Amino acid sequence: MSTIQQILKDARAHMDKAIDSVKHEFASVRSSKATTAMLDTVRVEIYGTQMMLNQVANVAAPEPRLLTVTPFDKSQIKAIEKAIREAELGLDPVTQGAMIRVPLPQMNEERRRDLVKIVHKFAEEGRIGIRHWRTEARERLKKMDGVSEDDVKHAEKDLQKIHDEYIGKIDALMKAKEHEIMEV
Repeated sequence: MSTIQQILKDARAHMDKAIDSVKHEFASVRSSKATTAMLDTVRVEIYGTQMMLNQVANVAAPEPRLLTVTPFDKSQIKAIEKAIREAELGLDPVTQGAMIRVPLPQMNEERRRDLVKIVHKFAEEGRIGIRHWRTEARERLKKMDGVSEDDVKHAEKDLQKIHDEYIGKIDALMKAKEHEIMEV
């Protein structure tokens, strides 16, 4: 049987995971130079299974505006190239022999705005996750036996404070990433 403190602690732990997920997604959005983390969100369908790109290929950033992807299985090069193209990162990969070159487009104003939209989408996904865990915790609080209505009401207020704190963290992360992208 869960206690109020345990339910709030669980909600906070899940919300921490949502924040970590948003940070991870933000790392995949390009700011000024190429990083291998930019392709961390790319999933490739290989052998009928969705796999992370780094599980099926080696990703490197040999130059500030270029990523290279070397598949472990050369027969999967087309699937990997397609996955990078369809990942909504605004990248246009080109196959060269046994390697995929991913040149990063010049960061013009329009491109920066597009990246900010992507960051906003990731932030909203994080907010949705946090709201989900608030709802989940609220349901668990309401189902508790042997707890007064007042205690549940106080716990719901505490839960709302936790929710607001985590939404604020996501907003702060989003603003920082937005600033980083728009900086010339």
